[in-house]
Amino acid sequence: MGEGLAASGQISEAAITRACAALSICARKVAAHRVIGARYIATQACRIARNGAAALERIEAVSGLSFEIIDAAEEARLSVDACLDLARSDVDHLLVLDIGGGSTELAWVELRNQNKSAQRRRSGTIVKWMSLPIGVVTLAERYPETTPHHVWFQQMQEEILAALNDFDADRAIHTAFAQGRAQLIGTSGAATSLTAIALGLRRYERRRVDGRIMQISDLRQAIADLAALGPFGRMANPCIGQGRADLVLPGAAILSALMEAFAAVEICVADRGLREGLLLSMMYGSDPN
Repeated sequence: MGEGLAASGQISEAAITRACAALSICARKVAAHRVIGARYIATQACRIARNGAAALERIEAVSGLSFEIIDAAEEARLSVDACLDLARSDVDHLLVLDIGGGSTELAWVELRNQNKSAQRRRSGTIVKWMSLPIGVVTLAERYPETTPHHVWFQQMQEEILAALNDFDADRAIHTAFAQGRAQLIGTSGAATSLTAIALGLRRYERRRVDGRIMQISDLRQAIADLAALGPFGRMANPCIGQGRADLVLPGAAILSALMEAFAAVEICVADRGLREGLLLSMMYGSDPN
């Protein structure tokens, strides 16, 4: 949906046409399964596009599915809800990163119920959050892939680091990581694709990726491997494919910059996010904790 949005300020006709086609297929599946309770949401692209609401009206007219545009705060909360059960028992804070196409959400979470049991979900409160208006699509459009790769990659990282200046102004997050009291969780295609590459998977396997702890050294090696593949090699890799070939390295740049900013030496990779957060909110109510 965010293709070309950074330059034009509007969702493109091509993106709307693709969305109508894809969501019409989804609508047929919803009808076939006789779904009686559903919620359909739109995020950053529709939030900031001048024609966001109009695009959704067209999608609804074609597919019959009615979407609501959620704000960045709810988007962050849903991502956190999906990831809470990945929290380690020895930390009191989580930093949850959700790298999307048009934005990146950061949520600093204070955990409760530290004596986690199988019968009770761990819960937490978002005490600080930020929505960066930079995602994998906007970054890829702003920085077309060039060689040498390290210069291009560093330019993308520097933009992210500059945008993070105010998020940890008192250095409390940095200190919590330095003291081992915080855990970083990344939920995005960038994080899962990098993990699949680091593990050398012949095809993507969610069960081997979700919850995997990835060291920063693993991340750097996977980035180097992806850069070496080149665009066509990434297209041919079954863990990435044509649709993400030009987006995975910009996503890696965002992830790498965030880890550098907070001196995190490892990340817990979550193959879950808004979808699972929505499901939990529908199961437990507006506050699933």
